[in-house]
Amino acid sequence: MAETKTEWFRVLDLDELPEGRVKTVTAGHTSIAMTHHQGQYGALDNRCPHQGGPLGEGAIEAGYLRCPWHGWDYCPLTGQPPGNLDVDDALSTFPVETREDGIYVAVEVEQPHVRTVSDLMAETMVNWGVTHVFGMVGHSNLGLADALRRQEEQGKLTFIGIRHEGAGAFAASAYGKLTGHPAACLTIAGPGATNLLTGMWDAKVDRAPILALTGQVNSQVLGRGNFQECDLAAAFNGVATWSQTVLNNSDHGELMTLAIKHALLERDVTHLIFPDEIQNLPAKAGKAASSPEGRITPLQIAPPPESLAQAIELLQNSARPSIIVGHGARFSMPAIIKLAELLNAPVLTTFKAKGQISDRHPLGCGVLGRSGTPVASWFMNESDALLVLGASFSNHTGIYAGKPIIQVDFDPLALGKFHPVNVPVWGEISIVVEQLTTALEGKIDPSDRRPEIATRWQIWRDEKLKREQDDHGKGINSAAVFAAMTKQVPDNAVISVDVGNNTYSFGRYFECTAQSVLMSGYLGSIGFGFPGAIGAWAAVGKTRPIVSVSGDGGFGQYFAEFTTAVKYQMNITHILLNNSELGKISKEQKAGEWDVWQTSLHNPNFAKYAENCGGFGIRVEKIEDLEDAMKKALAYNGPALVEILTDAELI
Repeated sequence: MAETKTEWFRVLDLDELPEGRVKTVTAGHTSIAMTHHQGQYGALDNRCPHQGGPLGEGAIEAGYLRCPWHGWDYCPLTGQPPGNLDVDDALSTFPVETREDGIYVAVEVEQPHVRTVSDLMAETMVNWGVTHVFGMVGHSNLGLADALRRQEEQGKLTFIGIRHEGAGAFAASAYGKLTGHPAACLTIAGPGATNLLTGMWDAKVDRAPILALTGQVNSQVLGRGNFQECDLAAAFNGVATWSQTVLNNSDHGELMTLAIKHALLERDVTHLIFPDEIQNLPAKAGKAASSPEGRITPLQIAPPPESLAQAIELLQNSARPSIIVGHGARFSMPAIIKLAELLNAPVLTTFKAKGQISDRHPLGCGVLGRSGTPVASWFMNESDALLVLGASFSNHTGIYAGKPIIQVDFDPLALGKFHPVNVPVWGEISIVVEQLTTALEGKIDPSDRRPEIATRWQIWRDEKLKREQDDHGKGINSAAVFAAMTKQVPDNAVISVDVGNNTYSFGRYFECTAQSVLMSGYLGSIGFGFPGAIGAWAAVGKTRPIVSVSGDGGFGQYFAEFTTAVKYQMNITHILLNNSELGKISKEQKAGEWDVWQTSLHNPNFAKYAENCGGFGIRVEKIEDLEDAMKKALAYNGPALVEILTDAELI
């Protein structure tokens, strides 16, 4: 029989464990209950053989070590139970030595790691280009978490540990919106998984790819009311376009491939459930991880010829066309701007598409709708045809249905979703725009709309300057806040905005150059702003500045995540408009002729809170201090917060 090889580990200082006490220590990866009894040290298996209780958390009473979970007794030195009880109840022990520098314990040399099902699936994730996971490690996902750890140690994956799973879901949603590629979320069973749902719905309705990885209780206790048991398949049924449980005989690499493929192609939420006991099962010997090779087709869908012909005819016969771009057009903007210049067409954006064309471009007209500019609404109303690219027709967007409309979208169900349009065109936006440009070049002679656009912008900018001077003595007005941001925020920044009056004001007053804007669009979930910045930082934070904007109500939902930003030294600048009120709700109550009720907020000094977390914080109470405060925060190498005391009425 081969000799068992052992390895010695120093586990305690000489005076660390008092007489009559017990403590949990770790030797390598072995958990041990160390005891000090009658002048001797004992090293016992830390797991009680009955219910798995951690004996190192127990106590030595009347000469016996008592299990903290069910009160079973053991000799603190030998691990034997009292009396003549079954030998199977005895604890394993480990050799102990007292040396000059401490207490040592010998354990068997660990065997090489055996590749698991979780390893295979994590390798598949990496092969598909999933490089970031936001989540929280816990007792029902430890096997999967360990596989992710191995990928991170190899430099193939980045794990960001968050303070609340909802923030992790928002961060992953923002990552998908910005890049078009999925990030993953990791949670435990039960409440960890259900905490994801708001962020998952945000991703779903905004068509952002995202992958949820949730632990689950052991399969053998499912349906028996086990601790933290929850029917996760049912819980995610409405939000996930594809959800599956990982089983012992699943083709594990292919299961992960299907999850990511669904997320990418359907631009939607997918979900994998990992029962606890499945995660550590050995992978089949020689089984290779799956990959995208041979699995993904180019997605450049050409439009049906008859739809394209109708669109060309309508644009040729239009004297004053305008282009409206939505978030779905964000990856096709160079081609769209080229077409706009050919048509001399004003370019309006939905709020979600803010910044996709510069407000300084001669054809850029800003945001249309409730969060928009009078420039955009003017040109929509003055147009004789609308070319709508990657946008819906929700009531917040404000696209007038009475105009002749060409709508282009990759999703045929989105075409004419709210009302009929004149020319619905199914196709990938980049291809449709390229074909329109080719067909129209040299065949149209559009009038120059640029002088008219410049005039309308000057009218609006003059009005904004007037609003910047408003002062009711109750705080700084929003027009001044976003005028300062317009001057200070770098052109290449990514800006994650929240929900509320602060967001409406951002859409109206902030002028984009080349910034990218992220938001909770159709779900409109308060709290998105700062977690969204975390997702943006993970995606592009090494190459672009990251800025977030929120009110005190939104920031209050996830402001513990500021500590996450400090932990990972995320270079995020947060602009916080603090009016001690849920201002948008107060406004709605007044508009509906209700009494204003339960919208006031009690806040800390958020600037000092940021400093307490280890970041930079600065509070602004005077309009003349805005730009300097923002400049300092943007220059800070790490998480920074500018708290601005604002007037809830001056939005």
